[in-house]
Amino acid sequence: MANWVFSILLKSTFLLLVLVSSLVWLPVVVEASEETLTDEKPVIEPEVYRREIDESKIDSENFEVTVFAGLMSVEDFGVNNIIGARLAFHVSEGFFFEASAGQTTTTKTSYERLSGSVELLTNDQRRLSYYNLSVGYNLLPGEAFLTQKLAFNTAFYLIGGIGSTTFAGDDRYTINYGFGYRFLATDWLAVHADVRNHVFDMELLGEKRSTNNIEMSLGLSIFF
Repeated sequence: MANWVFSILLKSTFLLLVLVSSLVWLPVVVEASEETLTDEKPVIEPEVYRREIDESKIDSENFEVTVFAGLMSVEDFGVNNIIGARLAFHVSEGFFFEASAGQTTTTKTSYERLSGSVELLTNDQRRLSYYNLSVGYNLLPGEAFLTQKLAFNTAFYLIGGIGSTTFAGDDRYTINYGFGYRFLATDWLAVHADVRNHVFDMELLGEKRSTNNIEMSLGLSIFF
């Protein structure tokens, strides 16, 4: 009986010593493990290379002056050369306002040519001039790559507005609308290609009706 009690006491004492030893050494082991994990370096270290990019910039000024030349098809009066100028103010990267003026001299109508001696207009009345105020929106700004390393800023834009056209001895209320393409050659120089329709009423050949007069032009502009 005494041996059995002694055996139980011995086993209990051993288990107690093991438990106390575990409690004493556990914080030391945990701390050592944390230090080891902190000191370890990642197996793969990422190498990030920063590329230097040279972006083409638009001049900080918001005004743009354009001179242009092209062709204007005046309904019933043939296709004629046209010259003009535009002044634009860029409100933001998207919107801009534009004032423009142009002038062309029309040819004889088919009726005048067939009749031989009939003159519907004098030489001064054949001169067509207009001015208008328009609002434009850069719909598709982007870049044009001439080579793999040479790129230029571009923009496809829509434009429309109102104005007045002087033709055949009268001033005519005019609506204009169209689209254009801007190619920025440098930070201050740009090339434009435009197509616009000038709509105004005319009653010269009888009944009053709206006429569509298409203008196609190329322009050179500077920012300031």
